[in-house]
Amino acid sequence: MLGVIGRKIFGTKNERYLKTLRPLVDAIGAREQDTRKLADADFPGRTAELRAQAQAGRSLDEMLPEVFALVREAGRRALDMRHFDVQLVGGITLHQGRIAEMRTGEGKTLVATLPVVLNALTGKGAHVVTVNDYLARRDAEWMGQIYSFLGLSTGVIVHGLDDTQRRAAYGADITYGTNNEFGFDYLRDNMKFYLEQLVQRDLNFCIVDEVDSILIDEARTPLIISGQADMAVGMYTQIDAIIPALKVDRDFTLDEKARTVALTDEGSARCEQILNIDNLYDPANIAYQHHILQALKAHKLFKRDDDYIVKDDQVVIVDEFTGRLMPGRRFSDGLHQALEAKEGVKVEAENQTLASITFQNFFRMYAKLSGMTGTADTEAVEFKQIYGLDVVAIPTNMPMVRKDHPDAIYKNQQAKYRAIVNEIEDLHKKGQPVLVGTVSIDKSELISAMLTKRRVPHNVLNAKQHEKEAEIVAEAGQRGKVTIATNMAGRGTDIKLGEGVTGLGGLFILGTERHESRRIDNQLRGRSGRQGDPGASRFYLALDDDLMRLFGSDRLTGIMERLGLNEEDAIENAMVSRAIENAQKRVEAHNFDIRKQLLDFDDTMNQQRAAIYAQRRQIMAADEERLQEMVEAFTDDLLEELYAPITASKQPDPEDVAYCAARLEEIFDLWDAQTMKDDLPARDEAHAGIMDKFSTLRAGAADVYKEILRYFLLEALDRNWKDHLLSMDHLREGIGLRGYGQKDPKQEYKREGFGLFQDMLARIKEHALRSLVRVRLKSQVEEEDFKHKEEPAKVRYSGGAQAPQQPETVRREAPKTGRNDPCPCGSGKKYKKCCGK
Repeated sequence: MLGVIGRKIFGTKNERYLKTLRPLVDAIGAREQDTRKLADADFPGRTAELRAQAQAGRSLDEMLPEVFALVREAGRRALDMRHFDVQLVGGITLHQGRIAEMRTGEGKTLVATLPVVLNALTGKGAHVVTVNDYLARRDAEWMGQIYSFLGLSTGVIVHGLDDTQRRAAYGADITYGTNNEFGFDYLRDNMKFYLEQLVQRDLNFCIVDEVDSILIDEARTPLIISGQADMAVGMYTQIDAIIPALKVDRDFTLDEKARTVALTDEGSARCEQILNIDNLYDPANIAYQHHILQALKAHKLFKRDDDYIVKDDQVVIVDEFTGRLMPGRRFSDGLHQALEAKEGVKVEAENQTLASITFQNFFRMYAKLSGMTGTADTEAVEFKQIYGLDVVAIPTNMPMVRKDHPDAIYKNQQAKYRAIVNEIEDLHKKGQPVLVGTVSIDKSELISAMLTKRRVPHNVLNAKQHEKEAEIVAEAGQRGKVTIATNMAGRGTDIKLGEGVTGLGGLFILGTERHESRRIDNQLRGRSGRQGDPGASRFYLALDDDLMRLFGSDRLTGIMERLGLNEEDAIENAMVSRAIENAQKRVEAHNFDIRKQLLDFDDTMNQQRAAIYAQRRQIMAADEERLQEMVEAFTDDLLEELYAPITASKQPDPEDVAYCAARLEEIFDLWDAQTMKDDLPARDEAHAGIMDKFSTLRAGAADVYKEILRYFLLEALDRNWKDHLLSMDHLREGIGLRGYGQKDPKQEYKREGFGLFQDMLARIKEHALRSLVRVRLKSQVEEEDFKHKEEPAKVRYSGGAQAPQQPETVRREAPKTGRNDPCPCGSGKKYKKCCGK
């Protein structure tokens, strides 16, 4: 009650924030007349002056009014688009590192130019992230006219660019691209061997367009770079063949809400009989159990033309939130292979993770992050908790006049679709354009088939027509147009009303089903009523829709029967609409928990990833002396570990001595283990022997010694990091079982993950040193014009992982000399007293 009174007196938090921006907006407006007086040729020069000031340390906040005024005037001259005052408010909000919630059609693309130019003046780059390649190209070319007018450069990152093109795009003042491309470039950069191969700069300022789609919807799927693992694929086809013999409730249980399956005792016995194995749960048969569960998921929970499509003999994932195809993405943990076996296409080999990161942790690395969307308020809590971002609702330039009608609820699917088609036919005859939103490809094609029977002309926009997306959506507001779209296909493209449509009521939005997220429904509605245009919306539901069926429609069915309503009658009731909204809230909370759990686990990995990637950058940037120091530090650490049990006792255990001797030979190729058991060298003596090896290598390698050190240090780091990622994947798969032992799985994952990380760091040191002390050099004598003229020596070397332009190793094994053997030099002394010193 006190909160309500407080809001009436002082205004909401959002209103109070907007009031604080009024003086800034006035300051920008006060400069408009001065900027109008500038000649076109003056703008690049003024931008250069401001850039120099920013790089000299002048505050961007102090420069904001003048920069925004310049950009506003540049927009007017270059594009004939002058920023409205509410767009200035949106620009300030973005510059301050917040999320600007702006309704569809309010010009978010233009708003972004204001903070982007301001933050680009630092010379550290500014990124604008979009949801697909088309929008990245379109916005870069369109808004690039403003940047060019101001003397700033624009780059665009899309699929198919090589590293040279990417480096140039990231080097521009302002760079547009998709979230996937930015994230994967970060991972790929951290697999490079040379600084000059890197394409990205440090992550400075970022605006995420459609921020809810990228930071919320796609945050459940981490970015993964993988390589082929050594696993057979035949088992997927073998297991797929037994699935038809298994029946739900008898052989397995199905939970559609949680999207999980589980075998019953009878089902386990049936599988054992078919596969001719004794015990499905024997550790030796654990792979069978895993494959059976994944095959059941593929058949019973994942639907063709809904969760995926088959295109060009490949299973291609369909984004559940946007309806877009996701080529190149694969379901993990063998599920994608199970779907390939189900559909009878080639089963590709499983992959092993080489690098991964969640969108949450990638975007949190930016020095300043902000975002724009038409619908963020329902996820404001998550934005604050995960990203530290406040959501600010920006007022519309013109009042919103769209009519949002109550939901129409029918008894079953058949009745609902008959009512939908009748409504579409009536609207088409009237000439009012209609955009039909569906939740899946098969639903859009069902409505299309029904309209075709009635001879109603229409366009279908789903993942199968991805290439024509923007063109179809742009025409959706023309008189009499009927457009069927999956979810938010075409998002980011304005729908402008054709001539005469305003008088017909504007664009009608017809939703065929409620999405599990209220925000997705709001996005669909938001396609209508832009910039004060008229419009209308209504959702058509059935009691056997997935959301209604899974989250309790029994009471509604009883109400309909008591009221004596038949199939063709619809319910329009506020109580029912509230029940649906509550169901959506429960699903949203469940999905937030999934994303939070993913982030909790990835936070552990993120700390490890940051440490490894920082070490990689140190190695890549280090000079020869620094690399030599690293090698010597690695040597000291390993010798400290090996000699610790021996130096701790006056009478060392013979087993400790034997172990130390064996490890010295194994790692450092130092003398002979059998001989060292009888006469173990002192720690300092061993250290001197190892350093002698490096001195010999350094003398022979000359100017490529730095490259040899860098290559083998990075190769050891990358090889062990890859193996560590696999170990962490396995740890995470089984960590949930710790809950049965009254232990917190997340804490157990952190504890055991830390232990695995420490082991990996030790292996990196060991493997790097093991490789380096065994490098042998060979000089090549080349002939020129048959004159047998000697060229300067060329050194070649190599290691385990491939790196560009690495010479190859030529290794020669010399017979080992025991420390008490006669020295091979012929001095007559023992080796340890002569050359073996």
